[in-house]
Amino acid sequence: MELSTESPIRPALRGETIRPGDVHEVSTAVRLAADGGLDVAVRGGGHSFAGLSTTGTGVVIDLSRLDQVRVVDEEHHLVRVGGGATWGQVGDVLGPKGLAISSGDTRSVGVGGLTLSGGIGWKVRKHGLALDCLRAAQVVTADGAVLRASSEENPELFWAIRGGGGNVGVVTEFEFAAHPTTDVFFGKITFPAEQARAVLDGWTRYLRRAPAELSSIANLANPMTGGASAPVELHVCWDGDDEGEADQGLAPLRTLGTVLEDDVAKRPWADVLEEGGPMPDGFRVAVRSAFVAPTRTPAVLDELVEIAESGAAPFISIRALGGAVEQVPDDATAYAHRSAELLILTLAAGPAAYVEEGRSARAELWRGLEPHLSGAYANFLDSATQEDVRAVYPPSHYARLASAKRRYDPANLFAGNHNVPPDGDHGERLSA
Repeated sequence: MELSTESPIRPALRGETIRPGDVHEVSTAVRLAADGGLDVAVRGGGHSFAGLSTTGTGVVIDLSRLDQVRVVDEEHHLVRVGGGATWGQVGDVLGPKGLAISSGDTRSVGVGGLTLSGGIGWKVRKHGLALDCLRAAQVVTADGAVLRASSEENPELFWAIRGGGGNVGVVTEFEFAAHPTTDVFFGKITFPAEQARAVLDGWTRYLRRAPAELSSIANLANPMTGGASAPVELHVCWDGDDEGEADQGLAPLRTLGTVLEDDVAKRPWADVLEEGGPMPDGFRVAVRSAFVAPTRTPAVLDELVEIAESGAAPFISIRALGGAVEQVPDDATAYAHRSAELLILTLAAGPAAYVEEGRSARAELWRGLEPHLSGAYANFLDSATQEDVRAVYPPSHYARLASAKRRYDPANLFAGNHNVPPDGDHGERLSA
């Protein structure tokens, strides 16, 4: 259902998907849902592993018509991006202008969902999280008010949207500070599976001192390339177009073991993002994540290599953090995990019966890892339980976000997320 300013709005909202065309129609949809006592789900790109961009009991506010991407200040590289835009659209507009925003790694992922909960991608160590590039936002709160949030205007709302997901409102427009970009050196270096422990040890040690231009992901037990016998994959992005500097920066990685494949090459930044796309009918994805402190890295690597060799491991991915991410104070944003060295995730995908069959084994795997882990990354979770929410938000951040909820969403209209209710207790939407 599309809302139009030319005609009155009389939808029977329950079970409807509303596609507003501007911020005023978003405000109208929010007020109608609140007045009708309906749950609200907000959809940007629709890439929610936990299914949070849909609801069977209320109304979906689909922002896909709000997908404009505009450079509004050439001198300061300020870019306004609609809440329904995807990162592919951002790349298509900014690439020809030699600009970029630190983002994720998939074109079809929505700007809103990724940014509101973090934004870890191929420029993370040089330019920080996507939310670190945010300078202001237009937010529709639970009473239908349209507010500007920035460090000067409604600063607590601005704090809350940078990591708080959709807890405090619908973000209809983001204002980012982009940065000039060149081509980048991007690709994959692979090593034999039996060298996994040595490769990962050297990889983490090097990244502690590596230039911030280098962002990297290590993958194990890739089911598409052999599962337990799959090569260790080091995916790399060198944020610069000088071949000599890139070769020097990547050289220590190429000496970590026996290189089987090395396809690193210079590419336009906008071409680095993968296409992505819808899953086949009947497919499910199970994903779980957690952070690793530097002191826990050796123990986690030991566990992950053992798991990968077991023959029953899900896909394992390890993302290197540090750099610009840890230079921001822990309490500066609702995203809390600044000092983590690594983000690990496991992923299982396939027919629903297959994914469900392996659930208990994956849970056992994570129980073995838990003593060495902390927190969770909301964008890589397939559930939104109380335990998940408490992992995403440590106590101080949880309490501050609950305070913001009391101010901007006291009835917990926006509960379809990793929800921190205004009363501080995990629960359903409060009665008005």
